[in-house]
Amino acid sequence: MRGNHECANINKIYGFYDECKRRYNIKMWKVFTECFNCMPVAAVIDGKIFCCHGGLSPFLHNIEQIRRISRPTRVPEQGLLCDLVWSDPQKGIFGWGPNDRGVSYTFGEDVVNRFLQKNHMDLVCRAHQVVEEGYEFFANKKLVTLFSAPNYCGEFDNAGAM
Repeated sequence: MRGNHECANINKIYGFYDECKRRYNIKMWKVFTECFNCMPVAAVIDGKIFCCHGGLSPFLHNIEQIRRISRPTRVPEQGLLCDLVWSDPQKGIFGWGPNDRGVSYTFGEDVVNRFLQKNHMDLVCRAHQVVEEGYEFFANKKLVTLFSAPNYCGEFDNAGAM
């Protein structure tokens, strides 16, 4: 599933571009970028679990909107697709708030509950944030953040979840 690091402007900053250039060539990085632009940004498991890299969006009114996102596509700086790869849950807020990342939004438990109820689902499963134990629940276990890279970037003493 596509996340924010499967965007050319982000992976160019965080090392993927340099690694491709070092191991292969810039053309190979461009091929990867074309592949990333075709990746799905969300999945629904058994009609009950909504999965995406980032989180929910104030522009997401129904799941069909995600199916209508044409591919290949670049992730824009704002809007539904941007939020699916960039937004984050935030404890202690109601509704939508600004995101410290400088892109997309944060959202409260009420947003998770409304989304799940409206779409007849049980859980939002996402990644995008380092969590100490490799997983972390939010909104009374209605949302789970999974992070599979242990000791992320050598900076965090986090476990990885599988």
